[in-house]
Amino acid sequence: MDRLISCEFNMDTACVELKFLDGSMIAIDTIAVENEVADNLYQRSELDWLIYNKPLEYAQLVFGGDLERFVQGVSEHQLMD
Repeated sequence: MDRLISCEFNMDTACVELKFLDGSMIAIDTIAVENEVADNLYQRSELDWLIYNKPLEYAQLVFGGDLERFVQGVSEHQLMD
């Protein structure tokens, strides 16, 4: 693979797509990833925000193996009395 030229979320396929200068492409199935690592609604929400707003950082977490550690840092919100 050559240099990365784009990284974006494709709503039609629900994949983060990385395109390289040599014409190759990697697609990360975000639904499958969420099903594997997210245990609750709050973790899924954080992943969704990352996918829509920072797809490159999302891809780096996936490929670096740090995505599970990222979602473990998400705390559940508690309603206050």
